[in-house]
Amino acid sequence: MERYQVKTDKKSGIKNDPNDWAEEVGNERYILDLLLSIINVSVQTVEIVDTLPEVEF
Repeated sequence: MERYQVKTDKKSGIKNDPNDWAEEVGNERYILDLLLSIINVSVQTVEIVDTLPEVEF
């Protein structure tokens, strides 16, 4: 998320706006949906790890 930001290259002046891509593909909720997917996978991973037996070294 920290890299999801509007940037303008100092030399060329080219603007890189990730929101433009979301508009171009017709899904303005893209970044929100992506973030929700990451949260969902993270929660499921924690649930799976919690069910694993403890390993003794």
